[in-house]
Amino acid sequence: MARKRANGEGSVYQRESDGRWAASISLANGKRKHFLGHSSAEVSAKRAEALANLQKGIQPPKGNQSVAQYLDFWIRSVKSSVRPTTYQSYELNVNRLRPLIGKLRLTNLTPAVIEQAYAALQERGLSARSVKQVHTVLHGALKKAVIWELLGRNPSEAVSVPRPERHEMKTLSEAQVQKLFASTSDDRMHALWVLLTTTSLRLGEACGLQWQDVDLERGSLTVRRALQRQKGVGFVFVEPKTRLSRRKVHLPPGTVAVLAAHRKRQLQERLMAGAYWQDQDLIFCRQNGSPLEATNLLPEFHRALAKAELPKIRLHDLRHTAATLLLQMGEHPKVVQEMLGHSTITLTLDTYSHVVPSMQAEAARKMQTLFG
Repeated sequence: MARKRANGEGSVYQRESDGRWAASISLANGKRKHFLGHSSAEVSAKRAEALANLQKGIQPPKGNQSVAQYLDFWIRSVKSSVRPTTYQSYELNVNRLRPLIGKLRLTNLTPAVIEQAYAALQERGLSARSVKQVHTVLHGALKKAVIWELLGRNPSEAVSVPRPERHEMKTLSEAQVQKLFASTSDDRMHALWVLLTTTSLRLGEACGLQWQDVDLERGSLTVRRALQRQKGVGFVFVEPKTRLSRRKVHLPPGTVAVLAAHRKRQLQERLMAGAYWQDQDLIFCRQNGSPLEATNLLPEFHRALAKAELPKIRLHDLRHTAATLLLQMGEHPKVVQEMLGHSTITLTLDTYSHVVPSMQAEAARKMQTLFG
């Protein structure tokens, strides 16, 4: 028998029979959906989430549904809370799983079945890294199924996931960076190569920079947004990747000088474009002021590397180059983390673990001074 609910508790109450907390909501078909938990806060959160989904027209999932039906429900429920590109990634990975485990009942999904699905994906040519992404999505979806009390446990937690091969990070040396800067000084994208290499910005962050974000007199810029192409929409400005990605970055005097020269060049292009200029205040743009297409930048960057007689690397590797050089120069990892906009210093140290041995050797050399 349930105790009488106190004022302000609404439909959340504690059962006298077992001490668990309970709540329920009314569905469109007249039935009620019940929730149980170990605390009032836990049940309130479940109830609030279900009500939010109902407002979106998403009915609570049924216990006897198939894996495909559940994943379809889950992906609809998270659509409004993730970035469009993240949603597209979820959709891609759910579609990869659908023909392999979609027809199974959700409650019949086992670790063995999931491992067989992963093996089948690899046999079809999917890389270990891509299979790991599939696992990340499935694990998150099934974790919600446990919270919604559709499953007693998450079967994906007992699965052995293929481990991607760790590829050696490709970066440019200090001498190679100087060679790149020298050989591209007259190129239209010279300022972009310089900025990426000296600030460790992500490409989307650099392409989303506006002149209002840069203070050339004080030698700094502020990352407030990123440029992203979204399927069916086109170019949009989005929030930076993480909370710490919204940051202020100080610029070397050499980078300031390059940006100033780039601005003069852009003003000349604006005059030539006349009425065709699309004014979005972008620092890096096409010759009519419109946003740059990131996919078109890679061939141009590779031509710049070839011109400088340097090995082919990705554009993102300029970000790795900046971080690696700073750590090799003895910069504190915390400062490098802040420049990169990483969420934790652990991520920074794990990503650039190849630099740690040289840092340890330098630390040993410094300790030698204790011997006089």
